[in-house]
Amino acid sequence: MSARDWQKSSFSGEGNACLYVSAPDNATIRLRESDEPDTILTTTPGTLSALIRSAKAGRLDHLGAL
Repeated sequence: MSARDWQKSSFSGEGNACLYVSAPDNATIRLRESDEPDTILTTTPGTLSALIRSAKAGRLDHLGAL
């Protein structure tokens, strides 16, 4: 996958704390972090949407206390 296939998050600043996303088709979303560009997480749009909704609603806040 070439560098142009990845889009950097608008919330990422400069440096090593950047999140990149790629959607090669309508059924797949790939995520990677600038610190570990060879580690790629793959998910579906529906699953990623559910994760984002849960985080926004605070349902994952307890995980920060671990």
